[in-house]
Amino acid sequence: MKVVLTGFRGTGKTSVGRILANHLGLPFFDTDALVERRAGISIPEIFRRAGEAHFRALEREAIASLRAAEGVISTGGGAVCDPANVADLRWHGTVFLLSAAPGIIYERIAGSDRPGLTGLPPAEEVRTLLARRKEAYLGAADACIDTGTRPPREVADIILRQIGGETGISPDEKRERDGLLERFDLAALRETIDRNPDLRVCGIAGNPCAHSKSPLLYNRLFAHFGLHYHYTRFEWPDAETIVRLANLLPVKGLSVTIPFKADVMRHLDEVDEHAAAIGATNTVVRCGGRSYGHNTDWLGVRAPLVHRHGARAVVLGAGGAAAAAVYALLSLDMDVTVLARTPDAAKGLAGRFNCRWGTLEEFKGSDADVVVHATPVGMEPDTRSLLAPCDLEQKTTVFDLVYTPPETPLIRAAREAGCETIPGTEMFVHQAAEQFRLITGITVSPALVREMLASTTPG
Repeated sequence: MKVVLTGFRGTGKTSVGRILANHLGLPFFDTDALVERRAGISIPEIFRRAGEAHFRALEREAIASLRAAEGVISTGGGAVCDPANVADLRWHGTVFLLSAAPGIIYERIAGSDRPGLTGLPPAEEVRTLLARRKEAYLGAADACIDTGTRPPREVADIILRQIGGETGISPDEKRERDGLLERFDLAALRETIDRNPDLRVCGIAGNPCAHSKSPLLYNRLFAHFGLHYHYTRFEWPDAETIVRLANLLPVKGLSVTIPFKADVMRHLDEVDEHAAAIGATNTVVRCGGRSYGHNTDWLGVRAPLVHRHGARAVVLGAGGAAAAAVYALLSLDMDVTVLARTPDAAKGLAGRFNCRWGTLEEFKGSDADVVVHATPVGMEPDTRSLLAPCDLEQKTTVFDLVYTPPETPLIRAAREAGCETIPGTEMFVHQAAEQFRLITGITVSPALVREMLASTTPG
């Protein structure tokens, strides 16, 4: 067994860790102590002599040495900001994030001889670092526990109960959970969860979503990184019911697809600035009973088009994917026009981002350098394309966000016209890599995602 405790200084990692190790009969590893042992001097002295970068390098070595360890590990709050550390800590382990309010942390660490990291006054530094590290903390953790008003023994008992399989839901909630799983045709998941108390669940939320490659991709990634996670499908007509089921399960993350990217936002506790600006969420991270919304679609559009910086672009569509595309293209200083079947929809989206708009019929004669297709047209089993080869010019880059089938009718038409083409799998690859980081804290390369996808088939 491998249990990892992380969090800011003053959240009780060492005290709780020693209690857990003693109760479980496991060795206790404190990465700060390992660093001091390797360096032969104290951590404050390491900082004074060689600075934070040297300390982080020693910390990286210490954590790497514990990758296959069995025991209870306490690690510093800055450690999980390095995805390589997270990959080692998560390898066949369970990670608990211990947290407390900034004021409580400041009181607990006041008088410490550890040097500051920002040059800010101590209380302000705590608030600043907590905000800066929040995304990394939530991603790296399997469970989050507030230690602000709890003594170490109580925190340890909570962790022991979770390790022992206590779900924290009432008998009525368990009956509701089981009933919903039956309705979702996920009865087998109930049995899997009951047999594996430390299992974390992720899934794609959509209607329909049976075509998605995400379950096969993510389950392969989970196995690759030694994560005790399982990815499934939550296909249902409304987002509210999906969110309710997620709240009754040990769900860590959701991939959100059509038609819930906007609707799901009203069910979340927090939404990041990108998702708020786009008006759509495709990634939900859950920890400590709270849910956090993100949008990685825009990064999936942006990455393959960096070479067309400053181009004239047309976005076909006016839904959530189109909004992410407009946001991405504007970040590349492109001149963007939104075209949609419904004029009011095109006008509404364009108005939000202060760009031009029109109907799909106005595409003919367009001098666009880049065309991004952001509607479901052409997604299996649909065989239509909004554009024909005669509508396109050879100088144009055509990016179809639809990725099933890999070669859509639009991509075929663009190739026939001699255009540069970017298939929807590229958007999927880049957004999935970022989504995986948000949910697990581990950085995965686009190359590895492509490798995993090459050996999968749509579900």
